[in-house]
Amino acid sequence: MANKRRKKKTRAFPKFFVFLVILIIAGGLIYIYRDNIVESARRLSPNVFTYPTEYEEYVIKYSNEYDIDPRYVFAVINTESHFDPDATSDVGARGLMQIMEDAYDWIKFRLNDQREHTYDDMYDPELNIQYGTYMLKYLYDKFDGSYELAAAAYHGGMNAVDDWIDDGTVDPENFALEDVPSDITANYIYKVMNAYTKYQEKLKEDFENG
Repeated sequence: MANKRRKKKTRAFPKFFVFLVILIIAGGLIYIYRDNIVESARRLSPNVFTYPTEYEEYVIKYSNEYDIDPRYVFAVINTESHFDPDATSDVGARGLMQIMEDAYDWIKFRLNDQREHTYDDMYDPELNIQYGTYMLKYLYDKFDGSYELAAAAYHGGMNAVDDWIDDGTVDPENFALEDVPSDITANYIYKVMNAYTKYQEKLKEDFENG
């Protein structure tokens, strides 16, 4: 009986080697472009990331000074700029809390702030947080302790919110997001309040139990 030829076994090593090289190259590219990848993902779905608490020293300082929940301030900063102190909007709002120039002038007057700074200094994190926190507290008090209406006024202007209340479009005692006539402002309120809820959960022990 004739001997059957044995088939030569193909070595797996070369294929594995090619796969390993591809894996190393892919890993290198991910490492090189990791910041861009993360930033792109953050823009697409910011809520999948941990809610940040950068500039905590200034947020705590001025939320205590103006008597407003620091978690709400964090929520507004997160919504406005994602904690980018150099952020500038399409309409020119600047800094962490996206202060407009007319708002800067108004707050500076209200605070009787005699320090030598200009609107260009709104890129300074501490000054920006001080002014933004003061504005939030003013709006919070003006609208009888409504975080939703304070957010609406911070985004769309207090005069617009006054008009909505005066003409009966929005009931401040029974606020409903769907009553807000501006879809853009309604979406902003939703983002702020969603972030505020997340910060309440994350920072419950820090800010409620000392």
